[in-house]
Amino acid sequence: MFGWALTFLVVALIAAVLGFGGIAAFAVDIAKIVFFVAIVLFVVSAVIGLVRGRSTAS
Repeated sequence: MFGWALTFLVVALIAAVLGFGGIAAFAVDIAKIVFFVAIVLFVVSAVIGLVRGRSTAS
């Protein structure tokens, strides 16, 4: 997901350089949303991993 956020950020930078302000702003908004969703999923996954712990196999 961080790859998608980075892709949208690059698209926003290119659009801004070329003068497409609306497209750049939209791409930045999408990049922010994808970034924060990725952070939330990472935190949830880390918490679940800590709570479940490792199973002891004999």
